[in-house]
Amino acid sequence: MVKKKTTKSVKKTKKAPNKQKKDNKDVKKEIEIVNIVVSTSLEHDIPLEKMAATLPNTEYNPEQFPGLVIRIKDPKTSALIFSSGKVVCTGARTIPDVHASLKKIVKALEKIKIKIKITPEITIQNIVASGSIGMVLNLNVLAMRLNNVEYEPEQFPGLVYKLMSQEIKATFLLFSNGKIVCTGTKSEEEVHKALDKLIVNLKKVKTR
Repeated sequence: MVKKKTTKSVKKTKKAPNKQKKDNKDVKKEIEIVNIVVSTSLEHDIPLEKMAATLPNTEYNPEQFPGLVIRIKDPKTSALIFSSGKVVCTGARTIPDVHASLKKIVKALEKIKIKIKITPEITIQNIVASGSIGMVLNLNVLAMRLNNVEYEPEQFPGLVYKLMSQEIKATFLLFSNGKIVCTGTKSEEEVHKALDKLIVNLKKVKTR
């Protein structure tokens, strides 16, 4: 009888560490920058009509919008150019791609006798990143327990969560399968900080 009881207690102590290890398993997170939006100035007036008439891959409809759209194949980006020389570039996944795109715009302007003498200084306006936090999410529960959320499943399957902490601010689009989209950050470091803070907040909700 004593031996049987001892055997049972040994089995129980073996199971306990496994359960604890499973409970403390780190969340498997993945995040990738998919779009960097930057603004800059070429500090030179740009003749948009001449640019549209001369250069390929451009669109210009001043009756609808005052800016000209130019599309760059490599790296695959787009830019809005205004007559004042202001430029907004989107689609780049890295900062080197941003600079490469701006260099191609400057080179294209040389074809219409516009020489840009400066190196444009960029300002990051927004970074969009997508990925996964490696956990299934109950969006109905999150909608009730998190602050600053928008969730209307009849219109869209994702939940919008605005992270408004003192350390970092960002907006997340959360899906039930754990997929996420993050916007509103202005550096890669901020993307990772926002993701870490999101996971902390989600864990707090789960433990309530």
